[in-house]
Amino acid sequence: MIKIKKATKAHTETLALLARTTWAESHGQYIDDKNDLLTYLNKNFSTSRIEQGINNPKLLFYIVYVNDLPVGYAKLIVNATNKYVKSQYNCQLERIFILNDFIPLKLGKQLIDFVEEKAKSLQLDAMWLTVYIKNNRAIRFYEKNEFIHVGNVNFVVSGKAYDNIVFSKRL
Repeated sequence: MIKIKKATKAHTETLALLARTTWAESHGQYIDDKNDLLTYLNKNFSTSRIEQGINNPKLLFYIVYVNDLPVGYAKLIVNATNKYVKSQYNCQLERIFILNDFIPLKLGKQLIDFVEEKAKSLQLDAMWLTVYIKNNRAIRFYEKNEFIHVGNVNFVVSGKAYDNIVFSKRL
């Protein structure tokens, strides 16, 4: 059975491990220097950093479970502006990740539909995100889910810039 739950402080360790693992699975092969990858993971997915995020009312975390096993998550940032998105009432889908072994279950579609409904319930009218230009699977996923390419930005890991696409969708 599939469930999606809002993450609370009690989920900090689970979310930190899930976030670290899924980010490494989806992006690790693109980071040239594996020490840079390790530094990024340690900085961004520590339990203290995740707990700070969970305690921030502008950040919303949702964990997807399959038979009570946490296998993916999403992170929304409410009212996150972007120069390419013409909306004052928007959110950034900063992270949406599923463990590789569970991707064939199509949980990403269920999770993105869920967070879009949550955003609508908050009276937000647009959602945006960034994705690495070489992440073809993710690009296809967002295009299938009606996101439109609206701009480009750099994502920096240890001083090295990686070209990213900015996608946006009206809700």
